[in-house]
Amino acid sequence: MTDHTIAGKTVLVAGGAKNLGGLLARDLAAHGAKAVAIHYNSAATAAAAEATVAAVKAAGVEAAAFQADLTQARAVERLFADAIAAFGRPDIAVNTVGKVLKKPILETFEAEYDEMSAVNAKSAFFFLKEAGKAVNDNGKIVTLVTSLLGAFTPFYASYAGTKAPVEHFTRAAAKEFGARGISVTAIGPGPMDTPFFYGEETPEAQAYHKSAAALSAFSKTGLTDIEDIVPYIRFLVSEGWWMTGQTILVNGGYTTK
Repeated sequence: MTDHTIAGKTVLVAGGAKNLGGLLARDLAAHGAKAVAIHYNSAATAAAAEATVAAVKAAGVEAAAFQADLTQARAVERLFADAIAAFGRPDIAVNTVGKVLKKPILETFEAEYDEMSAVNAKSAFFFLKEAGKAVNDNGKIVTLVTSLLGAFTPFYASYAGTKAPVEHFTRAAAKEFGARGISVTAIGPGPMDTPFFYGEETPEAQAYHKSAAALSAFSKTGLTDIEDIVPYIRFLVSEGWWMTGQTILVNGGYTTK
């Protein structure tokens, strides 16, 4: 019988230094994970990664931080190899990496599009590839996308457009890895209360988003609280194995102006 729990499992969290990834690393440690490998992108997030490592270790769980630019396939391969060398093959791999750009199509430069494609689509593809090779049988793989995949809205073409392929990657990976009992899912949050949101929005747009959702009044800021997303991911990497191949939209009524 397959063990659908987190207890005793080895976890790799891409983008695990801070924000949603950092909170997820702490949460899975608190729920009994054996070891947590925490990926960070660059020197700018190294201190946050070490703080997350310290918090996970304080919970009595093994942890280490690993730097990698996931827009390079070779770096993704090295990330998994380093994590395996430290803790053994992962049972759970979660990719929270992403980049937001809010800009009209007519004003978007080629270099901006290329960067969005590399961060949001290419890195997700090669994360799935390496996770498919590395994750133990009956393991779990989750990728973060966006609820904008279910929206009809302007200005986010290069963001939602480069997250959209991840839905198809997820379905294909679920089929290809399913024979080993591995579930592959994606989760698409609405606008979250993190620096990724605020950096792309004007004060007027921020105020709108904080009141746009039907449940805005029930969150801390009116946006999606990352504390409310973590339990969905925890479910997907434990009990939610049967949802393989699916994208779960959270706050899917996302609108924008």
